[in-house]
Amino acid sequence: MKIAISGYGKMGHEIELIALDRGHEIIVTIDDPAGWMKEKEILPQADVAIDFSTPETVMDNIRHCFDLNVPIVVGTTGWHRLLEEIQHECLTRKQSLFFAPNFSIGVNLFFELNRCLATLMSNWPDYEISLEETHHIHKQDSPSGTAIVLADDIIQYLGRKKGWVKDKSTDPEDIGIRSFRLEDVTGTHKVIYDSPIDTIEIQHSAKSRKGFALGAVLAAEWLPGNTGFFGMKDLFQAIKNKEDR
Repeated sequence: MKIAISGYGKMGHEIELIALDRGHEIIVTIDDPAGWMKEKEILPQADVAIDFSTPETVMDNIRHCFDLNVPIVVGTTGWHRLLEEIQHECLTRKQSLFFAPNFSIGVNLFFELNRCLATLMSNWPDYEISLEETHHIHKQDSPSGTAIVLADDIIQYLGRKKGWVKDKSTDPEDIGIRSFRLEDVTGTHKVIYDSPIDTIEIQHSAKSRKGFALGAVLAAEWLPGNTGFFGMKDLFQAIKNKEDR
């Protein structure tokens, strides 16, 4: 498979290593807006593009791929407010976009655990909920996209929270998300249920970027030939269907 990489930072390099190890070809890497014009003749040859760029450039990158009919896998976060707009555009233009705030298989299992715990805790109002996320100092968005997914799922499955806020919450209907930026931390997310008598915590800690890169490449392997807007649930279902055959 021929892959174009958009965003050639640490994640882009890790994706390249994983993709090459799995027998794919990287035909182009783009690391700035001018690169899309410079490589416009090569890009249509790609079977799929993988984008880990910046919140400021991701929308343009997606639209460049739409214009060229190149399926695109997006792991860039920090542009959540525009997601509905690009989803509508993807479906209207009959393009292929796979978006996930976190491509780690372990994190997506953690999402399921978080939903189950929120459902269980819906009957125990004495427990106050908060979230913490810690990443490396170069991460641009705060809170992380993963933390936002965790908070949104708690709101949906718990039933007694209406929103989330950055840092500590002063409103009992909001979930506070505290963000920390430290040297050499790949990513840690913690969900905390605290009561006067005890504390319940679940936590996911990434040991390297390799898990994120592998998930993105797996999504890129699956996306070509599928038209629409997809996420990790679709990939998990496809893997399950393949195993059930």
